[in-house]
Amino acid sequence: MGLLNRKKQQQMDVQNVQTYRDSSHPFSSLNGYIPLVSNETRLYESIREAVPIIDAAIMKIVRLVGGFDVECDNVSAQRMLKDFYDNVPIGASSKGMESFVAGYLENLLTYGNAVGEIVLSGDQSRVAGLYHASLENIEVKEGKTPLEADIFVRNNSFGLTQVKNTQLVLFSALNPPAAKVTGVSILKSLPFVTEILLRIFQSVGQNFDRVGNVRFAVTYKPSGDSLDKSQARERAMQIASEWSDGMNACKNGQVKDFVAVGDVDIKVIGADNQIIDTQIPVRQMLEQIVAKLSIPPFLLGLNWSTSERMSKQQADILTSELEYYRRILTPTVLKICRTFLRINGYTCEPRICWNTINLQDEIEGAKARLYNAQAQKLENENQINQHGGGVKN
Repeated sequence: MGLLNRKKQQQMDVQNVQTYRDSSHPFSSLNGYIPLVSNETRLYESIREAVPIIDAAIMKIVRLVGGFDVECDNVSAQRMLKDFYDNVPIGASSKGMESFVAGYLENLLTYGNAVGEIVLSGDQSRVAGLYHASLENIEVKEGKTPLEADIFVRNNSFGLTQVKNTQLVLFSALNPPAAKVTGVSILKSLPFVTEILLRIFQSVGQNFDRVGNVRFAVTYKPSGDSLDKSQARERAMQIASEWSDGMNACKNGQVKDFVAVGDVDIKVIGADNQIIDTQIPVRQMLEQIVAKLSIPPFLLGLNWSTSERMSKQQADILTSELEYYRRILTPTVLKICRTFLRINGYTCEPRICWNTINLQDEIEGAKARLYNAQAQKLENENQINQHGGGVKN
């Protein structure tokens, strides 16, 4: 009973989430506010749903960004911070700060913006959890200065309500244009490419329906006899009935022969047609997608070359992309950790230690370290020879 009462008390003292939408009746929005979800961002959701390779690329970026550790100088604060990092509730179904960061980054990549909230208990004595805000309910307006942004929640009963405790709201924008508050999705330049790709896929399906699903043309040619010509209609209907009966028997797994008298010609419709080779245009569209998302092709299952290993140049480029996303996420994670420490009475500053990005095979990495060590050794020997006047015997 004590455990149940404690859980019930924890559920009751959670502060109302500021970025949660209140549902009543609709109310008009004010001018000057920028909705974070528009027709364009809904298009990005459709792109991810329609083209699996784009959805897979975004999820791989989220996973490749990797995990991190949080540290601080105070030993007791470090212990509490570690427990918070592992067990903080994320919404209603997840736990752990890494789960929050993964969902936060996914929204950032897809929509160009991400909003979250640090939810406090009713008495504001502890952090009750972290919340992913639905971007459909959030609007942003430039603050009193160009360096500030005001967050508003679209409530049906009161129109737009400004978030009061902005220090508890987490907001990030991906590559915002000059003098703009909101960011730009990583999928911004892909709708046209995706439209062409989907058009090719749709035509491939239609071609297979026409060519792959075999249909027959049965032609009866009556002879020059007057009696045969007078009964041509009846014989054609009889041939059609027998042919249909034979086709239906094949559907049920029965083999039934078709016997006709006279000049009957049977041809396969579409048998002579060839399906257009779409490999080159599809690859051209996929190359544009891969270039935009900065993911090596073979990580997405595209085998465009004989080598299956990631080159050093590809690894360096991908690593720089992942480190860029880490730099965007770091202030958000620091704000969460700093808020947790201040609420618990600690003044020490937290540090974020991202895990090392290792995209190379272990053997290849060991070879690279060996070659670097050998090169450094030769350079040191050359310097000694130059300054020492030669090698001593």
